[in-house]
Amino acid sequence: MMEPFESWLAKTKHVPPKSIPWFRRWVETRISEFSLVTGDPIPRSAGMAFLKSLNNRHDDWQVLQAEQALKLYNYYLSRERHSSIGSQQKDSLNLEAILKRTRGILRLKHRSLSTERTYLSWLRRFAYFTQKNRPEAWTAEDVSSFLTHLAVDRKVSASTQNQALNALVFVFRFVLEINLDDQLKTVRAATSRRLPVVLTSEEVASIFDHMTGTHRLLARLINGSGLRLMEALRLRVQDVDLQKGVLVIRSGKGNKDRSTVLPQTIISDLKEHLPHSKRLHEEDRKMELPGVELPLSLSRKYPNAGTEWRWFWLFPSRSISVDPRSDTVRRHHIHPTPFQRAFKKAVRQADIPKHATVHSLRHSFATHLLEKGTDIRTIQKLLGHKNLDTTMIYTHVTNLNMLGITSPLDHLYKGIGS
Repeated sequence: MMEPFESWLAKTKHVPPKSIPWFRRWVETRISEFSLVTGDPIPRSAGMAFLKSLNNRHDDWQVLQAEQALKLYNYYLSRERHSSIGSQQKDSLNLEAILKRTRGILRLKHRSLSTERTYLSWLRRFAYFTQKNRPEAWTAEDVSSFLTHLAVDRKVSASTQNQALNALVFVFRFVLEINLDDQLKTVRAATSRRLPVVLTSEEVASIFDHMTGTHRLLARLINGSGLRLMEALRLRVQDVDLQKGVLVIRSGKGNKDRSTVLPQTIISDLKEHLPHSKRLHEEDRKMELPGVELPLSLSRKYPNAGTEWRWFWLFPSRSISVDPRSDTVRRHHIHPTPFQRAFKKAVRQADIPKHATVHSLRHSFATHLLEKGTDIRTIQKLLGHKNLDTTMIYTHVTNLNMLGITSPLDHLYKGIGS
């Protein structure tokens, strides 16, 4: 049974080839330690007990790898059972079954909730477009036709077209186990590289003047530290070092941690804000609510960590909500939509004609640093960019001013007046 499991991992590319032997080893170790039968699904209780025993002997990344190995093994066995039932079972493989499998794989790979919703939405739209009742009948030609429909009939942008393609490639590769990469090389739309919308210091200050309360504090923090919106919303109390003036971003884009600067001018506002968050934390403890959501395996390794003050949200929501994945009733961070609306309203009130979004505050952070002579490599680290080319886009915004270039028309009129 283990050899076919290895072959399936290699075929579906769920994990890098070099990691496949380790995934087999984790499964075999669990079967051996708990005297289970090879080929039987792993009971949840036995899996949790196995992972708990690893916590004391292995690093966190190894425990996560073992957890993923057990989940993939169970998923592999479930697929084998479905395929052995015969044609009657295949007929029941409808859209809802594919949606359920896709959701399971996305969560297995720790994709974000927004990615999950986006991919499932594209999958539904694709299924409606093909009008094929059985997903097994989907082909690469169907994908090409759908993308052409989006570009020609719906007139979507290149980035939206590629987003749909990424979703469908994911479903074909990991759910239907069909590799479309070779067949769809020419389908991917070429995206244009656009200059970011950058606000001047005066425009930024004017926007802040039209914002109040938590929204104003959040906007100033995003601009002053160069954060992405969700990075700011997911900040925990322990991520803010008021004495050193450092902000720690955990599990940012690409699941990477980094540190960035904390503006000195915002520290006093944060000190005033923290007692409000503290009161909400104390209310949750009095009501004995479950702790806040924790990243990855921390909730298993430290079950009570979510109830600790240091893990509490820096910007908690005033209301309690239901976790869309676990159905747990708990307090989440504030929702991005009201903040985005408040920002757009402030831009209008400030009479700024630019198409500015919350992300423009991050662009402005990078551009203003570059204009003041900050090294491009330093800016790359502060922004958390994987590639320097991504950061270099800001040089196109600042080069004209930095080089002191003036228009020939200015020289012409200067010569006429002299």
